[in-house]
Amino acid sequence: MRLLILSVSFMLSHLLLAQDTLRALFIGNSYMGVNNLPQMVQDLSSSLGDVLIYDSNTPGGQTFQMQAANPVNYQKMAAQEWDYIILQGQSQEPSFPFDQVTTQTLPFAVQLADSAKAIQPCSQVNYFMTWGRQNGDPQWDSINTFDKMNARLRDAYLRIADSAQAAVSPVGVAWKYVRDNYPAINLYQQDGSHPSVEGSYLAACVFYTSLFHKSAVGSGFNPGIDPNTTIILQNVASSIVFDSLDTWQLVHPDSTLQATVAYSSIPGASLLSFSATANQDANFTWYFPDMTIETGAIIGFEYNLSTYQVMLIAEGLCDTDTVLIDVNISSAGLCNPSQIQCKVSGPQQMELIGTSFGEIEAFDLVGRTQNIIREQMSNGCRITFPANTSFLRVRSSNESTTIRIPYLLN
Repeated sequence: MRLLILSVSFMLSHLLLAQDTLRALFIGNSYMGVNNLPQMVQDLSSSLGDVLIYDSNTPGGQTFQMQAANPVNYQKMAAQEWDYIILQGQSQEPSFPFDQVTTQTLPFAVQLADSAKAIQPCSQVNYFMTWGRQNGDPQWDSINTFDKMNARLRDAYLRIADSAQAAVSPVGVAWKYVRDNYPAINLYQQDGSHPSVEGSYLAACVFYTSLFHKSAVGSGFNPGIDPNTTIILQNVASSIVFDSLDTWQLVHPDSTLQATVAYSSIPGASLLSFSATANQDANFTWYFPDMTIETGAIIGFEYNLSTYQVMLIAEGLCDTDTVLIDVNISSAGLCNPSQIQCKVSGPQQMELIGTSFGEIEAFDLVGRTQNIIREQMSNGCRITFPANTSFLRVRSSNESTTIRIPYLLN
């Protein structure tokens, strides 16, 4: 559950204090299998006080199309509840010409993601953004150097993730940074394609930071490489991930549901309209300082304070989100306690008891004016209003006040 106070910044250091346990399924090929990358991510997590429970399926040379046709992948998806299902295509395929990727790669990458979400609705899909080969791929001029191939892989994985509404772990971006700035660190095996132990360690650091949203810096896990190199790779991975969380579309598992709130005043009345939205289906419950509790995406509240706090709890299928809203409004124009008597006389109908009523207006929850029918009576007037009316603003000779329809009808 995410707690967001709109007036206060949420610091990353708060996250670093707690131990997390996550479950991840790795589906890929030899780029995952070499040096047992999932186990390396688990060891790295353990060294930093966190727990990663994982399973994997990494037969060599698998394309997204081959993975989509492999029943083992779906069996593993259904085996337990995963926080993440991580997908990786064959090392070259996302770098191929745009139209070829569109027809031979993208549909199957999205199919896998859609299947993962159908099997595990509360899992996040994360794509393993791989790296360009050491000297590129000579079969295409557009990918015949590392930089060209790596750039195409980066763009393709971001495109795939966007199409599948998923995230990426930007290993390829970290890979380029190490090559550009620390050329003495060899990330490749002799084939110029598969990762060395250093390459897999860099990937493990990127995955740890991407999944846990914590820095890999300070890990004592070393798979047998130079200690100074481990520090460099930890720092590079953490900075690359944290620098562009939005670009990689990375969301912590405890924050998959994210609600946002807005409020506005209803003209001429001591009323505020609150509205909530979320990035997935959710139910909204509002808690006000006078102990009022309201439900719904759009609600109204009659205030008698200039500053107060409202709490919204959004509840979805897999997560909840709590938002605290600091409301600051001018005290000018607050209504005096009402002396107007009223009673409900029928469905969508109210009688106002008194004399010398002036203007009477009706509003819905967001302040839109509603048409009413006003009938004069000997001791006041009768108002008939539309079903979506939430407030009446009444002016008499002595005061102007707002009457809240929902409370009177309850």
